[in-house]
This record gives sequence, C-alpha cells and structure tokens, in this order.
Amino acid sequence: MSGEDAPAQQQNAVDQKQETKPAEEPKAEPPKTEPAPEGAAEAAATPAAATEKVPEEETFTYRALVLTGYGGYDKVKLQVKKGKPALKAGEVLVRVKACGLNFADLMARQGLYDRLPSPPVTPGMECSGVVEAVGEEVTDRKVGDKVMVLNRFGLWQEVAVVPANHTFLIPEGMSFEEAAALPVNYITAYMMLFDFGNLRPNQSVLVHSAAGGVGIAATQMCKTVKDVIVFGTASASKHETITQGGVTHAIDYRTKDYVEEVRKISPKGLDIILDPLGGSDTHKAYNLLKPMGKLITYGAANMLAGQKKNLLAVAKNWYHQFSIHTLSLIQGNKSVCGFHLGYLDGETELITQAMDTILDLYKQGKIKPRIDSTWHLEQVGDAMRKMQERNNIGKVILTTEPMPEEEKKEETKKEDKKEDKKKEDKKKDDKKKDDGKKEEKKDDKKKEEAKKEEKKEEEKKEEAKKEEK
Repeated sequence: MSGEDAPAQQQNAVDQKQETKPAEEPKAEPPKTEPAPEGAAEAAATPAAATEKVPEEETFTYRALVLTGYGGYDKVKLQVKKGKPALKAGEVLVRVKACGLNFADLMARQGLYDRLPSPPVTPGMECSGVVEAVGEEVTDRKVGDKVMVLNRFGLWQEVAVVPANHTFLIPEGMSFEEAAALPVNYITAYMMLFDFGNLRPNQSVLVHSAAGGVGIAATQMCKTVKDVIVFGTASASKHETITQGGVTHAIDYRTKDYVEEVRKISPKGLDIILDPLGGSDTHKAYNLLKPMGKLITYGAANMLAGQKKNLLAVAKNWYHQFSIHTLSLIQGNKSVCGFHLGYLDGETELITQAMDTILDLYKQGKIKPRIDSTWHLEQVGDAMRKMQERNNIGKVILTTEPMPEEEKKEETKKEDKKEDKKKEDKKKDDKKKDDGKKEEKKDDKKKEEAKKEEKKEEEKKEEAKKEEK
C-alpha cells in the first residue's frame, strides 16, 4: 500500500450531542462590550471535538511525485495529496526524509518495468524516514524509530504507509541519505554475489557500470572476501574513483572492447559476471566465463536509449536476447542465473536475512553507500537525467525537504528558459517549414514558367512549319 488514498474520518453523531451541552452554558456570562462578529452563533454551536478532529483528518496534506503517463522526464510531476493515509493491521506510517533513485525507476517512466502499476502512480522502491504512527499488531516498531524502507512502489512522497516488516532500523551514525541508498543496491549486490555466485577467495568478478549504485555496492561486497579480482567497466573520467573504491582493473567501455581487455589479463575468463545490460552483452558475458563460472543477469539497460521509449533499442535488445540449451550448459560447465529484487517482495524472511548481514558489514565499516548527489522533489527530472546519461558516481538521492525560495526562483528561471528555448526552437522549425514552402512555391513557379516557355517554343515551331508549307 502506497498511502495515496485516505478516506477522511466522519464525526460520530453521538459525540456531537455530548459536545453540544458545554456550548449552551455561556448564557450565564456577563454581556460582552463588543458586538459578536457575524457567524459567531454558528461557531458557538460547532462541537469542540469536530473543530479539532476534522482538520487533522481532512486538511492533512503531503507532497508526492506521480508518474502521470509514460514518456520523458516531465511525466513525473509533483502533486499535493489530501487526506491522512489510513493504517491497516501490521502497517506503519513513515514520515519520509530521503528516497533512492534506481535504474528501474527510469525504465518504469518509459513503461518498461512491469512491477509498477499503470499511471497515475507514485514510484519509488526505497526510502528512509521516521515512524509517525503504528497500526494494530505491530510490536517491533514504535513512533520515533528511524527506519529504511523497501517496497514495490509508492515511496517518492512525504508520507508512506508500508508493512512493518518492509522496514529496517537505521544503525547509529547512518544518515537518512545513506539509509535511502542502501536497500535496493546492496541487497541486489549481496544476493547475486553470495546467494547465487557463492563468491570465494581468489576469484574474479566482472562488474558492469562499476560507478553506479549496484556497481559500487558489488565492488565493496567483493572486497569483503580475500584476494578477489574485480574488473569494472565505466567511462574514463570515473576510473580514479572506482579504482580507489576497490576495482582492480578499470575498463573504458566507450573506447575499448571490454572482452578483449579482460582476455589480455585473464585469458581463461572469469568466475562471476554481473550483467545488467542484456541483449548482445549477455552473449559476450557467457563466452567470457571460465569452466564452473556463473553469469548472473539482472537487467536490460540496453533498452534505455533516450528519455522516451526507443522502440528500435527495445526491438534490438529482444532480437539479441540470450538463450541457451541445457546441453550446452552441461558441456560448458557453466551456470546462468537471473535476479530481480522486485519479484522477491513476498520473500520477507530472505530479504531480512540479507539486510541483517549487510547492516553488520556497515557497522564493521566494510561497506558504505556513496552518495553522488541529492535533489529536491521539484528537481526529479534533473535527477533522472543525470542518472540516465550516466553522469553519476554512486547513488542519486531525492530529499523531501522543501526547496528554499531562492532555489525555487532559480528553478523557475531554468524552466522559463527551457520553455523559451522550446518556443524559439518551434519558431525556427516553423520558419524552416515556411521557408521550405516558399522554396517549393518558387520551384513550382519556375516549373510553371518553364512549361510556358516550352509551350511558346512549340507554338513557334508549329508556326514556322506552317510558314514553310
């Protein structure tokens, strides 16, 4: 439950009768020197409980990001919702402080992520905040607890109602931003490397997008095991950062063939490959495995080309989709695994075990989320653009803190400039079209004139023939 719909509570009629009696007692008071303002009689008759309770339930508002339709960055809009979310048994109400942005959210915006319901819907799979209310049957959470939350969707808003067992207590010293950066990336990295990969000392691992959220989490996880060699792909400008973070061999995938680069260093191949790309890259990954190697595929990032759905990229990815016969697996002594955290939302015990281990590693100082940047809810379009254009190193975070007025003015100016540019571009396009039409008309006129000249020439020739005769 995302907490988007919340019916307002109605005042009980019996309570109204009980509260009416005290309202009649002021008759014995001495008359006031000033005349009562208009409408005072109605105000006096209003039950005191109603004046206190109705605003709490009916005037409760909170801001939420809503995916209004599939398409570009502008399809995620900031809206104000009314009505306090209702709590069911086993649920808690969380006042959200920070939210994590994930690659799945970018795909969801384009209609490429099937775990998000159809628009209008509030996205967001992870957040951090403070428990503000608890429902019946909740015994392990209390008001005031600082928690991180993992949910299928519905967390990009100021308040969220979630099952209590979808929350995890934030360790001492961890910021809300770090807490929002932890659940999706670190659970994904941990379960792939240890549950599927059975990572052991002296093994080799290929981590694609090594500067992203999952990439950094996976690299840190690898360094918790002795003498693991990590190959990481990232653009050249990020190599220094990922090398400092634990990547042994950084590869610039934009200028070099990563398969060739891996073969130069490890001719036999690799023990574990984490593949978030899909398509032809999954074929390359399988062929890069050593005997007894494991390919773990967990995404299809190659589908994402441009801010709107690119049908050519989607079709190309599906055309090159990796498939293999079981006999080939037997003969190659290799394994292929698929991981999708979104489909494990019902496996509470499994997720909790993984999170407990991850939090222990955090307390030991062995892992620590890296925050790339923090954006206000109003800036969600810019945050998504940064991530989609692969300009981030680490996690992109959304904060629910209200944007300062000065920043709002700057954002307004930016939006105005964008609108002006759109209008200017439209004018240029219209001018080009008009110029094109004018040129077409000129060409038509020239053709018409040429035809007339040809006709005159033919008439002259006809006249000349007649004269000769």
